[in-house]
Amino acid sequence: MRLPSCRPVLFALLFGAVVLPAVAQTRPPDLMPLPEPPPPPPGMVDDATLEPQVTIKKRGEDKVEEYRMNGKLYMIKVTPSNGMPPYYLVDAKGDGGFVREDIGTGDKGISVPMWVIHTF
Repeated sequence: MRLPSCRPVLFALLFGAVVLPAVAQTRPPDLMPLPEPPPPPPGMVDDATLEPQVTIKKRGEDKVEEYRMNGKLYMIKVTPSNGMPPYYLVDAKGDGGFVREDIGTGDKGISVPMWVIHTF
C-alpha cells in the first residue's frame, strides 16, 4: 500500500509562512524621510593618527607585518610560508613584552579590554 505524498502540503505551508507575512505588511501613510546626519566635528575628519601604520617585511620565507600606533609597535603578524596558519605577537601590557597568540586553535583565553584614555 502506497501512502500519499505530503510534499504539496509541506510546500503550501512553507510558501504561506514566507509569503503571507510579507504581503500582510502595510506601509504607514505618514512616512517621512530621515533628516541628514550632522557633519562631523572639525578636526576629526580623516585623522591619520587613528589608523595603524603597517610595515610588511620578508624574513626568510615568512611574511612579517608590523603594526604601529603613534610610532609604537603593538602587534606583529607572522605568516609562515609552509602553509601553517598565521600567528600574532601582541604587546598586551604595552611594556615591550610580546606574547604569542595563535588564531584558529580555539583557546582564546581571557582578553581584558585595555584602552588608553589619556597619556601625560
